Amino acid sequence: MAVRIRFALHGLRRRPMFHIVAMNARSKRDGKPLEMLGTYNPKPDLNEKTKQITLNFERTKYWLGVGAQPSDGVRFLLERAGLLPPRPLFPKVERSPLATEQKN
Repeated sequence: MAVRIRFALHGLRRRPMFHIVAMNARSKRDGKPLEMLGTYNPKPDLNEKTKQITLNFERTKYWLGVGAQPSDGVRFLLERAGLLPPRPLFPKVERSPLATEQKN
């Protein structure tokens, strides 16, 4: 069973609230999760001007350790939280020797 760490949409219209959940990769976006790992509120508070994120670090590390793949949005938050190393801006691309010979 492939497990993904992703967002599950909750909240009201124009006021989204996301749960960060571990789910089967083939289940629906708002389906029943295996475990809820945290919450993310993308709308900043009017008083504090900050977005709210809560995350259970121990359980998130566990799911990453057993091979759960985070979605792109969750990966960005986990990189900012320090749970994942940042992705390289320009990944190295290895070229085949045939491509370099044809160029010359």
